[in-house]
Amino acid sequence: MFAELVLFVLVGAAVDIRIAFAAGGFALLLLIIELTARFIGVQFCLIKSKYNKEERIFSGIAYLPKATVQAAIGALPLAYGVPHGDLILALAVFSIIITAPLGAIGIDVTYKKLLRLEEKENAE
Repeated sequence: MFAELVLFVLVGAAVDIRIAFAAGGFALLLLIIELTARFIGVQFCLIKSKYNKEERIFSGIAYLPKATVQAAIGALPLAYGVPHGDLILALAVFSIIITAPLGAIGIDVTYKKLLRLEEKENAE
């Protein structure tokens, strides 16, 4: 837990978010394409699982938030001197800023309905 906190502080200190906003629509389009591909990938992985349709959809929503991996590897291109490493880091942080709250809200709004928790609670 402490290491994650330090990781996010260090990444936040290294990023210039203005670079991500300068990328503008391209950054948002790239993020939408990636999230769509991730959601579809989860659905393919769960085709032969025991989960029903609603549980598979919830699994796709639960996989939308991204943060720790992006924070851990987003700064590597910058550290290794890769051209446009600052842009890669800024886009990694941009994806964290967008997907973490989006995923948390999506999970919070859909879990009772998609996982049928209300029916299970009423059955008990």
